[in-house]
Amino acid sequence: MGNRAGSIPALGTRERRCNRMIIVQVKEGENIERAIKKFKRKFDKTGVVKELRRRQQFDKPSELKRIKMAHAKYVQSLHAHDDM
Repeated sequence: MGNRAGSIPALGTRERRCNRMIIVQVKEGENIERAIKKFKRKFDKTGVVKELRRRQQFDKPSELKRIKMAHAKYVQSLHAHDDM
């Protein structure tokens, strides 16, 4: 089953997502600092740095499950505390 253009491959596949450039539209006379801010905002939204940091260390699936369960318990306790 092939990927349609613009779709993200399923998890676990070895296909690479195509690299896309970040394009920032700069209006004539616009301050360069403002354009840089726009670029930084768009770059942060891509999540490249977050993904890179996540991949630097391998976490076992059981450890990820344990962390996820602990977080769920924490959130549930916050909601229970708010209901009082």
